[in-house]
Amino acid sequence: MTATEAVQTRTPAWRGGFGRLWTAAIVSRFGDSLRIAAMPLLAASFTDDPLVIASVTACGYLPWLLFGLLGGAVADRVDQRRAMWAVDLLRGALMAAFAVAVWLDLGSIALLLALAFVLTTLQTLFDNAATALLPSLVPADALNSANARLMTAQQIVGGFLAAPLVPVLLVAGAAVPYAADAATYVVAALLVASLRVAAPDRAPRPPGSTLRAEIGEGLRTLWADRVQRGLCIATTLCNIGMGALIATLVVHVTGWLDAGNGGYAAVITAFGAGSVLGGLLSRRLSDRFGRIRSVFAAGIVQTGCLVAMGSVRALWATIAAMAVFAVMSMVWNVNQTTLIQERSPAAMLGRISSAFRTLAIAGAPLGALLGGAAAAAWGPNAPALLAAGLFIPAVASLTSLIN
Repeated sequence: MTATEAVQTRTPAWRGGFGRLWTAAIVSRFGDSLRIAAMPLLAASFTDDPLVIASVTACGYLPWLLFGLLGGAVADRVDQRRAMWAVDLLRGALMAAFAVAVWLDLGSIALLLALAFVLTTLQTLFDNAATALLPSLVPADALNSANARLMTAQQIVGGFLAAPLVPVLLVAGAAVPYAADAATYVVAALLVASLRVAAPDRAPRPPGSTLRAEIGEGLRTLWADRVQRGLCIATTLCNIGMGALIATLVVHVTGWLDAGNGGYAAVITAFGAGSVLGGLLSRRLSDRFGRIRSVFAAGIVQTGCLVAMGSVRALWATIAAMAVFAVMSMVWNVNQTTLIQERSPAAMLGRISSAFRTLAIAGAPLGALLGGAAAAAWGPNAPALLAAGLFIPAVASLTSLIN
């Protein structure tokens, strides 16, 4: 069966470990979302320098650029289950210590920056190990459905449950969101540790093999697979466009559309709702059209949404475009992740998935800079049109993968 053929997927059984992994994923995402929403507010209490405050977010990108490929190589060397629960316990301990520091008024912007950097560094190992672990918990024909369920649930708890709860928790104390995040890490670690998964059966590494050589081997394997290579190039271009759009979205809505903070909140809510719907639809689309055709169709629709956003000066148009754009984003992401898991050699899955993630992260800050320059030169709607201009060659490049 080729990557473009329609495929029939089935629902993963909750037993056999997937249910516990799913629960661990949403519990952890809930805690992360509390922390991510609370951190900028805490940073603003330490300093009013916007560059320093923005650096907290930047520390969430930098480790992926520095250690993303290394995290994938390590994930291919170790027992992924043990790596995941060990990382979560360590992150839980760090968050608990930080919560105590905030409670004792010992927090500082330097401590906040260091925490953001270390947590994301650990995440490079955790996320790649999680991607590599999933195929050992569900059958191959249930991977697409499993990925959709994981991503959809994480979107729900992150976008609709955690964020609105942060103001309530902050009333109880500035340290409470971080203490809650620490608790979720511990719960997730216990759930992952309880999985009954056999240690991966890997061939012995050649004498003298190094992490650098293994990273190179993973990159060469990725490049040799025309489907993964083409999808990787297309995804990188699209992520540059996404970086341009997201970085300037608040200016687009509050400036060009003159819709204020309420309009911005409506656009963000539409994106969250669309993501959930996309998770529910992704399996049906791939079952009918195949994975590559689903990604290709998603990219075409997203390009149209970006053109509409940059051309129609009306809040309702941007809300509708963002909702549809989010539906197609989830369809793209679910099928992309499943393709990586299906087409990668099991022993290299961590390295290949890390290559995708590293390129995606690299594209976002580059796109943010381009988006800011475009908005300054041509107006707040220009980044949406710039993103559309990047999506067009990305989607066009996928045509060679459709048989």
